[in-house]
Amino acid sequence: MNKSKIVQIRLHGRGGQGTVTAAELLAVAAFYQGKEVQAFPNFGVERRGAPVEAYARLSDQPIRIREQVYEPDFVIIQDPSLISPGSKVLQGINKDVVVIINSDEKVYPEIKTEKVFYIPATQIALDIIGKPFINTALIGAFGAISGLINEKALEQAIREKFVSKPDLIEVNVKAMKEAYSQLK
Repeated sequence: MNKSKIVQIRLHGRGGQGTVTAAELLAVAAFYQGKEVQAFPNFGVERRGAPVEAYARLSDQPIRIREQVYEPDFVIIQDPSLISPGSKVLQGINKDVVVIINSDEKVYPEIKTEKVFYIPATQIALDIIGKPFINTALIGAFGAISGLINEKALEQAIREKFVSKPDLIEVNVKAMKEAYSQLK
């Protein structure tokens, strides 16, 4: 990572998909690798199923900005139904932004970058976890694509996050590793 560069990540999903948890996991994993980090959500009184945004920032230097991510380096889209012309999901995406979409379909011409990666996170989660908990698969995809966070740090973050839910640790680690390996 460039010494002065702050990597900005914006995540879009729906309430209940673990969007906020995914941002936290990315930040914690990057912290384990010695990075300065931020992670925070942006939502109001939304309920399960309503659109939610979360953000993460990673840097080798202290991060002083404290605002939403308007010009992301990476966008992670947990629910492709949120993609539509003029939607908030597409704001700030230019040819240099890397977009990771939870989908096995490659049919999103609205996204104006050639750096689009698709991962069937829902299918991975259903196959491994047995439920559509997609956030750990998507952070695995991010780690593999970006090269900014390694698999070991992601696993450590997952193990720490789910320490109070031991039945979820191994399946979430396995989902992360599966997505990581598919995109490495």
